[in-house]
Amino acid sequence: MEYFVKSGNPEKQRVACLIVGIFDRRSPSPAADTIDKASGGAISGVMRRGDMDGKLGTTLILHNVSGTFADRVMLVGLGRERSFDEAAFRKAVAASSRALRATGAIDAASYLTHLPVRNRDFQWNVTQAVLTTEDLFYRFDECRGAKARADIPSPRLERYTFDVPRRSDLPGGERGLAEASAIATGVRLAKDLGNLPGNICTPTYLAEQARKMAGGSGIKTRILEQEDMERLGMGALLSVARGSRQPPKLIVMEYLKGPKGDKPIVLVGKGLTFDAGGISIKPAAAMDEMKFDMCGGAGVFGTMAALAELKLPLNVVGIVPASENLPDGAANKPGDIVTSMAGITIEVLNTDAEGRLILCDALTYAEQTYEPAICIDMATLTGACVVALGSHASGLFSNTSSLGRALLTAGEQIGDRAWELPMWPEYGEQIRSEFADIANIATKGAREAGATIGAVFLQRFARKMKWAHLDIAGTAWVGKKASGRPVPMLVQYLLNVAARRGEP
Repeated sequence: MEYFVKSGNPEKQRVACLIVGIFDRRSPSPAADTIDKASGGAISGVMRRGDMDGKLGTTLILHNVSGTFADRVMLVGLGRERSFDEAAFRKAVAASSRALRATGAIDAASYLTHLPVRNRDFQWNVTQAVLTTEDLFYRFDECRGAKARADIPSPRLERYTFDVPRRSDLPGGERGLAEASAIATGVRLAKDLGNLPGNICTPTYLAEQARKMAGGSGIKTRILEQEDMERLGMGALLSVARGSRQPPKLIVMEYLKGPKGDKPIVLVGKGLTFDAGGISIKPAAAMDEMKFDMCGGAGVFGTMAALAELKLPLNVVGIVPASENLPDGAANKPGDIVTSMAGITIEVLNTDAEGRLILCDALTYAEQTYEPAICIDMATLTGACVVALGSHASGLFSNTSSLGRALLTAGEQIGDRAWELPMWPEYGEQIRSEFADIANIATKGAREAGATIGAVFLQRFARKMKWAHLDIAGTAWVGKKASGRPVPMLVQYLLNVAARRGEP
């Protein structure tokens, strides 16, 4: 589907569907009021009869409205005008997209992007409208049979225009469209990778996708094989891979379009393509969802894809340690001690706390290879983060307050929120080991602050870097579907960095 930004009168739009909003208590938005006057009261009549009262998320489609050139006029409930905020805007756009998908319209023009949202501009409106629409129209059918795919009806919509009030708003709207299109590309890739089953999306498959991304995108890809990791001393990562017949991969994607000599921003994502828990095996219920344990890595892939589309003048490196975690005669056993690339020894008290084991070696590799300006890792790390924050916000930890604030701000801007949790020194006492430098789970207070304990473990391998950790265990998938998060937050963060660097 193609998206456009225009500025024009609603009654003059020659489209299959024109979309306008109605506030609660039958109060038309300015665009709806214009259509009502042009049609001699068609919308007023509908509201008077009680078919549309403006409740948030409701929709009604009118056909052949006189005084307009549109085949259909869709009325969308906006809720109370005084309460109309970012969440209400997204709900209204989602409702209109859902209803639009069910029509036979091949093109549409939405005037919901005219609506004022407190502290937001029309660029934001367009960005959110595109992202919300893309999310509603996304489907994953790659694993269905050829006949089943052929029988799935495709949406007929080909062209979707978001209108802005004035011609002077067009540049901002077009920027919003360009940024949203790139973010949507990245989110779609992250969703696709996350939704693939573990027998297809293996570490080798991820490595192949990274190689494909390198063609003409400005991204250079390097894959470290098991022998390379052995030579580097990545004993923590390799210990997890020992339980699998799939060879591990350390995937490195370089996008170096910033000033020569500038230290890069490094993104590290957990690429555990299936997690059965190893010897500390997980319960069978919902274990199928452990294909999503590579969504941190998928987030890196998606962010790199969006970055290449935007052509931002930055140096960014994506690193994905990829493995499986399965029970096998060679697998980690509780009580085993492994030596990380950093030389720190780790007592593996629970083999299901494996994400931190593969990430710690990737963090050391990032530090020693790139000396990053910033390092951000992301992982479906702890169930404790799901208990703490649910599916609405990712957990954020950082050793640099300005970096933490920048990520929180980016998340609020784009609607991919995080919440910062503490990493006080006292928590470090909880991963002391009797036999090694540290343990991979808490050795005291075992049921306390699980998300923080995972972050504190990783912090031991990021002390020389400005570093942040995103625990996306609650946000990377919803139900049985990947969400594509935290791609929007990371891309918005990179956009903000590029904008700041471009200031005089």
